[in-house]
Amino acid sequence: MRIHIATDHAGLEFSTQLQHHLAEQGHEVIDHGPIEYDPLDDYPAFCIRAAQAVVRDQGIGIPTLGVVFGGSGNGEQIAANKVAGVRAALVWSIATAELAREHNDANVIAIGARQHTFDEAVTFIDRFIATPFSGEERHARRIAQLAAFETDGSLEPDPRAGRPAQESTGAPETRTGGESVDAFDPEAG
Repeated sequence: MRIHIATDHAGLEFSTQLQHHLAEQGHEVIDHGPIEYDPLDDYPAFCIRAAQAVVRDQGIGIPTLGVVFGGSGNGEQIAANKVAGVRAALVWSIATAELAREHNDANVIAIGARQHTFDEAVTFIDRFIATPFSGEERHARRIAQLAAFETDGSLEPDPRAGRPAQESTGAPETRTGGESVDAFDPEAG
């Protein structure tokens, strides 16, 4: 598989180790990060270039994923997600690596290189790469909704549209049994 990677100065040492690891696993690694350490460099351009390459390669049928990382992984994920067609997921555990691929068909993983040991991060990246998208209808439907919004701004109908305005009592609306209408549903996502 082709793997596009990017970082800034915060992940440069990690990047070198990761490139060797991925190559040893048989992957073709393309680095979009800095050539040398510069404590003042900025991650957006590096991560956006890697994300663009992922979308371009996937568009022509090349099996490809991306890995972006920095101090926390947050900014790198945000930068990658600015590219149309990218679904970048910030991963911090084996479970989030698997779910990012299985449920969200994420094509870019973001890692906080200062948040994990190298061995931990590589475990997450390897699991991300090895985990296929489940293809389940509900997940495919949700991904299609994201793609539609990205393409033309369309959204599913708002279930609250047309309902009478809720009185401003400060208390959430409740259903029979006392459950809030806006109650958290752990199975919803």
